[in-house]
Amino acid sequence: MSDVTEDIEIRLLLEALHQRYHYDFRHYAQASIRRRLRQARQQLGFATFSAMQEALLHDEAMLPRLLGYLTVQVSEMFRDPSYFRALRENVVPHLRTYPSLKVWIAGCSGGEELYSLVILFREEGLEERTLFYATDISQDALETAARGIYPLDRIALFTENHRASGGKSSLSDYYTTAYGNAAFDKSLRDRVVFSDHSLVTDAVFAEMHLISCRNVMIYFDRALQDRAIGLFRDSLVRNGFLGLGAKESIRFSAHGNAFGDFVRTEKIYQRRDI
Repeated sequence: MSDVTEDIEIRLLLEALHQRYHYDFRHYAQASIRRRLRQARQQLGFATFSAMQEALLHDEAMLPRLLGYLTVQVSEMFRDPSYFRALRENVVPHLRTYPSLKVWIAGCSGGEELYSLVILFREEGLEERTLFYATDISQDALETAARGIYPLDRIALFTENHRASGGKSSLSDYYTTAYGNAAFDKSLRDRVVFSDHSLVTDAVFAEMHLISCRNVMIYFDRALQDRAIGLFRDSLVRNGFLGLGAKESIRFSAHGNAFGDFVRTEKIYQRRDI
C-alpha cells in the first residue's frame, strides 16, 4: 500500500469514526495516530484501513476495540516524582487558603495519576475539602480507574516514585494485595467523580483550582492543543494551577499569555489574575 493511499484511507476512517460515533481523532498528531492504527489493523486482522472502516460503520462492536488502540496510554503512579514534589511543596501551600477545592485530572487513563493526587492530598490534609474529577474519552479507561487495581509487579516502581515525590507515609498503607494484584483502598474514591469527557469536543469543567493533564496533548496537533489549553484557561479559577507533562508546554499556544510560569522546570503554570 502506498503512503498516499494509506493517508487517504486513514483520513476516511477517522472521518467515519467522527461522523458515526462522534469521537474526533482528526486533529491528533499524525505520526502517533498512524502508528496506533497500523497496530490495530494488524492485530484486528484487516488487510486495509478501508476494510476497518466498513467494519466500524456496520458493527458497533468494533468501536471499543478500535478505541482501545487509539486511547492506550502508559502511566504510572507518581510518574515524574519531581512534579508531585513541586505540587506538594509549591502549590499545596496556596491551595490551603481555599475552604473547598476542585481538582480535574483530564485524560485520567487507568487512574494512576488520580490515585497519586488523592494520596498526596490526603497526606497534606486537603482531601476532605476536595472534589476530584477524573475524565477520559475511553469507558474502559474510566472503569479501570474506578476499580483501582494494578498488577503487583508495578508496585515497586509506584512505591519508589511515591517516596521520591516526598510521600509522608508508606504506599502500602493504601492498598491490599491478592492474586497478584494490588487493590487500592475504596476510600480513595470517596471524593472522586468519574466522567466521560473529550478535550476535543466537550465544554469546560468550571471553577477548578488545579488541573493536571499530563502526556495527553503530546498526541494533539497545534490546533487541538490550543483548544485544550483554552479549555483549561476557562475552567480554572483566577490564580488556579495547570500541570502539564514534561514534553508539553503552553509556550506556543494562542492562550499562553493567560498563564504565568509557576514552577518552570515541572511545567506547572498559574492562570493570571486578569
